[in-house]
Amino acid sequence: MELLEQIEVYLKQSGVSPSTFGRMAVGDPRLVADLKAGRRPRQRTQDRLTSFLDGAGIAHPKEAADIKTD
Repeated sequence: MELLEQIEVYLKQSGVSPSTFGRMAVGDPRLVADLKAGRRPRQRTQDRLTSFLDGAGIAHPKEAADIKTD
């Protein structure tokens, strides 16, 4: 599962807004919008996001397939 997909699953499960997620995870309220627009995060930012999502306990890929993110 790609990083943006993991973020979208987290947003759906938690009810957190994209800007709040970006602020909590890396201090950037535009993060999710920028990722959707094609921004490619640096490795350090990817590591911080992965760590945040791991700590949040997002759904496993099989479970995430059942969650619609549209």
